[in-house]
Amino acid sequence: MKYIQLVSQLIIPLFIFFVLIYAVIKKIKVYESFIFGAKDGFEIILKIFPYILAIFIAIKTFQSSGAIEFIKNIFSAIFNILNIPIEVLYISLIKPFSGSASLAVFTDIVKTTQADSLASKISAVIMGSAETTFYVLSLYLGSVRIKKTKYLVFVCIISDIIGIIIAILVAKIFFG
Repeated sequence: MKYIQLVSQLIIPLFIFFVLIYAVIKKIKVYESFIFGAKDGFEIILKIFPYILAIFIAIKTFQSSGAIEFIKNIFSAIFNILNIPIEVLYISLIKPFSGSASLAVFTDIVKTTQADSLASKISAVIMGSAETTFYVLSLYLGSVRIKKTKYLVFVCIISDIIGIIIAILVAKIFFG
């Protein structure tokens, strides 16, 4: 355990040291390269900010509208029949939109149902295996200004649904 702790404390300083040594060997002007990259980063932030803002507003609107409770009421009977904790629905709905919001939901699930509960275990598998699809789509498609996505959103939603179903099945097989 101490070895892992030592490696985790040294990894970033060693990486920075490696980059500096590599730059010296290749005769790269590190400071100028850093400033150039920082300027590009700022321009990228300005370009993608409206798309990130739009997805955050959509998430907050979805959460505040009561849509989650409405969907919970619709699916609660199915989840009960399949012996899937209803809390899993919350994380399944939020994860495609936002990683930070789904982390907050996951933390709440672990606190309310305990870490060893089936709801926590299934939610952990979903957290590790699902993607923040709408965030990624808005960020990447927005930053390169792709307007014609045709079937992209539909395919992403289908893949999210399949991924979440597989995560639930795998968690139920391994955890019960």
